[in-house]
Amino acid sequence: MTGKGLAAALALTTALAAGSAWADVESKDPIKLTLHDWTGQLITTQIMGEVLKKAGYNIEYVQADYIAQFAGLKTGDLHVAMEIWETTGRDAMDEATATGNVENLGETGMQAIEEWWYPTYMKEKCPGLPNWEALKDEACAEAFSTAETAPNGRYLGGPVTWGGYDDERAEALELPFEVVHAGTDAALFAELESAYQRKAPIMLWVYAPHWAPAKYEGEWVEFPAYTKECYEDASWGSNPDAQYDCGKPRGPIWKVAWSGVKEKWPGAHKAIQSFNVNNDEMGAMITEVDLNGKKLEDVVADWISSNENRWSGWIN
Repeated sequence: MTGKGLAAALALTTALAAGSAWADVESKDPIKLTLHDWTGQLITTQIMGEVLKKAGYNIEYVQADYIAQFAGLKTGDLHVAMEIWETTGRDAMDEATATGNVENLGETGMQAIEEWWYPTYMKEKCPGLPNWEALKDEACAEAFSTAETAPNGRYLGGPVTWGGYDDERAEALELPFEVVHAGTDAALFAELESAYQRKAPIMLWVYAPHWAPAKYEGEWVEFPAYTKECYEDASWGSNPDAQYDCGKPRGPIWKVAWSGVKEKWPGAHKAIQSFNVNNDEMGAMITEVDLNGKKLEDVVADWISSNENRWSGWIN
């Protein structure tokens, strides 16, 4: 067969395969899944996307800002966001679902923690930890300082796009700490790795599920427990003039979608609702990518290969 003939045959085979796959789906239009800037979310989203592809759906991955994506989900320009964390995304999610244009598709199976974290070796210099009030002590704050922030302590927050109200929290609780935001997820944990190896001072945003809490010995700061009133009512809490004088909420990581997904792609809607992984699974996959150097696509493919009995139930 000539080169042109072979190419034509391959094209026909591909078209027939696609036609066969699409015969069982409701629309050939691409379902747009959002990608963000941390490894776990990329894994979660690509697992879901690749499973939907196996059901015959046309999938498009779209880079989007974590909070700003809700504008696109409301209009239907974006379709599915696989990780909305109770810790940082609840307000934006509730506002979006209240419009009726965005639907909460339930829990992913993962439970979220995002909070100020420090290595255990720092307790020698700030023995009152993990109680947050220890951070108000000038000597403790100075123990966490850098040349740029001294005598104030330095708190390394996540990228600004993650939200989380860390700047507001430090101000509301009158902590002598300067909040500095890492530019990327990778930069955040590179600083942790460097500081930990040198036993240098560091206080930073650490989240779970992630490999860091398993690899490094440390603790999350225990702030006053989150309540909705803390975020909405300045009179609540220790500072009667400020909101956010408490810790971050903890709880599920949610899946959300444009409300039109249910009507346009009902099979995909059911599959996304069924998606479920746990913290241990996700932590292990993130470790493979971030620490062991495996390609993210290969880690996703390994999970797909090892869990066919599980994900096939999502799409059947």
